[in-house]
Amino acid sequence: MNKVTEELLKIVSDYEGKFDGAFNIREDGACVGRQSSANVKIESRADGKGLEIHVKSGTQGEKIYIPACVTHSNVKDKVYNDFFIGENADVTIIAGCGVHSEGNEEAHHNGIHRFVLAKGAHVLYKEKHVGTGKGPGIRRIDPVTELHLAEDAVLEMDTTQIGGVDRTVRKTVGDLEARARLIIHERIMTNGEEQAETDFAVDINGEDAGVDLISRSVARDNSYQAYHSKINGNARCTGHSECDAILVGNGHVNAAPELYAGDIDASLIHEAAIGKIAGEQILKLQTLGLTEEEAEEKIIAGFLKG
Repeated sequence: MNKVTEELLKIVSDYEGKFDGAFNIREDGACVGRQSSANVKIESRADGKGLEIHVKSGTQGEKIYIPACVTHSNVKDKVYNDFFIGENADVTIIAGCGVHSEGNEEAHHNGIHRFVLAKGAHVLYKEKHVGTGKGPGIRRIDPVTELHLAEDAVLEMDTTQIGGVDRTVRKTVGDLEARARLIIHERIMTNGEEQAETDFAVDINGEDAGVDLISRSVARDNSYQAYHSKINGNARCTGHSECDAILVGNGHVNAAPELYAGDIDASLIHEAAIGKIAGEQILKLQTLGLTEEEAEEKIIAGFLKG
């Protein structure tokens, strides 16, 4: 793999010269490194358009790295990755994406991930997105995630966009069976003229299943963000959607949480809050010796971390 890929991997997947365990590294639409383990099998899809990742039932504590990098402009990378997690397995999947461009043409990654969790499986999915490079070409990342959670399965998704991505449309759809849990924490920062759209649609079909969607975002300069979530409670279940956004400069945010109760015992809640940083917060930190800019950065960092 090239030097740009190495630098992107350090940012999005905590790469330190090697990965321990199972991994697949994608660079400009091609595989540049792959390794399976005794419990995790990574192989190419039959159609050649991506990967199948199979985790054996009962697997505990393993990490699986599936990062993808686009290292120059005029690349449009589209990949399909299917994850099949066996019964009672408990694994962490790290699947960051970096897009780098120094040219005039667009650099684009479109990752389409499908998760199928068997009964009692637990997955922590961690994903960072970043754009780098000084070229005028658009840096675009458009992830699509499809989730199928069997009884008692739990999927935790921790997704972060940490800067430099000019355009992104993030789509997530899924369905849950009895007692399954979906927990999503999303953090997005946009600057300049960047645009980010998030679209969640989840069907809770099994009794006592639950969904918790939390999005925290900061829109700076002239950037724009849109957040739309829809939770369909089709059984006795719980659902919570929360969107909190901070505006800085001339940033714009459109938040539209939506709930549908198809069962009398569906308990669903949505929250949305958008606003600028309170002046008293900045003043308080300034009394501790921070400049206004330093105070603002500290508040934003704490907000996104929370």
